[in-house]
Amino acid sequence: MAEPNQPVAQEYALDRDCTTLSRHVLEQLHSFSSDAQDLSAIMNRIALAAKLISRRLSRAGLLEGALGFTGEVNVQGETVKKMDVYANEVFISVFKQSGLVCRLASEEMEKPYYIPENCPIGRYTLLYDPIDGSSNLDINLNLGSIFAIRQQEGNDENGEALDLLQNGRKQIAAGYILYGPSTMLVYSIGTGVHAFTLDPSLGEFILSHENIRVPKHGSIYSVNEGNFWQWEESIRDYIRYVHRHEGYSARYGGALVGDFHRILFQGGVFLYPGTVKKPEGKLRLLYETAPLAFLIEQAGGRASTGTQDILDVVAEKIHARTPLIIGSQDDVEQVESFIKERAEEKTRKNQHSAVS
Repeated sequence: MAEPNQPVAQEYALDRDCTTLSRHVLEQLHSFSSDAQDLSAIMNRIALAAKLISRRLSRAGLLEGALGFTGEVNVQGETVKKMDVYANEVFISVFKQSGLVCRLASEEMEKPYYIPENCPIGRYTLLYDPIDGSSNLDINLNLGSIFAIRQQEGNDENGEALDLLQNGRKQIAAGYILYGPSTMLVYSIGTGVHAFTLDPSLGEFILSHENIRVPKHGSIYSVNEGNFWQWEESIRDYIRYVHRHEGYSARYGGALVGDFHRILFQGGVFLYPGTVKKPEGKLRLLYETAPLAFLIEQAGGRASTGTQDILDVVAEKIHARTPLIIGSQDDVEQVESFIKERAEEKTRKNQHSAVS
């Protein structure tokens, strides 16, 4: 005899398996308008890119030409890996002839890539980091992709995409893909943060975590302490503080998406500060720090340069960089307090010198 609750459990399981990414976007927007359907379709194409990249990564050690360097250097001055090129081409390919996206911009391309056949109707721009954490690739550790969607403003007649040089609050969606033990896609369209896990048996991303909230405080601090002596004294002050107090755990994996994913679910703070020689930092604003800032704010956390909210920073160029302090609200504010204290101390010394 069947258990009385079996039909209810079966219905729940079926409903979960049917909550795909494209369906979820429409449900979040409470609309089947053309704009809602466009956004759902864009997310569906991003999911396709994720599946293609995930498939190649899962077989990378067996495929000729999948691993290693190309011998070229990208616009950032970084050596290019073969998987960087493949992933960048995947994102371009899935949006060709889609009628959805007119422009794509990534760290692998000096200028935005235009899809002329989409431009008359595709009023959206995709900004993305095709492979984050390339240093992990050849040793089979986790990697990621980061993306943001912006709506085109104006006609961009000169082909310079100057309308992208605005603050991060102009993003209408953002997210990342984590390639790990399972492939996960995490996104927000301004209605909370939601995570989907790729079910290989279905070939679909299925909702696995809805309305993620980052804890207000966490025990994890994630930073490359090998750069300790290159930082400003304020950041070193914070690291000394966590070394001297119980309750903190260092976790750093060398891939921004993986480290951020841990913070999002468990709380704490991730830091990638600038250095004395390069105060602007390493991470790119439009397709790394701003998308993740959009997510963390939607989850109840904060993202800061140390002195300004990341989402308020206006890009001066497509490949602009920023420092990044991101995670739980209390932990980000604590790091900011060390920066503020050093700045005030410097101001006092300058005032004293001026009087003397």
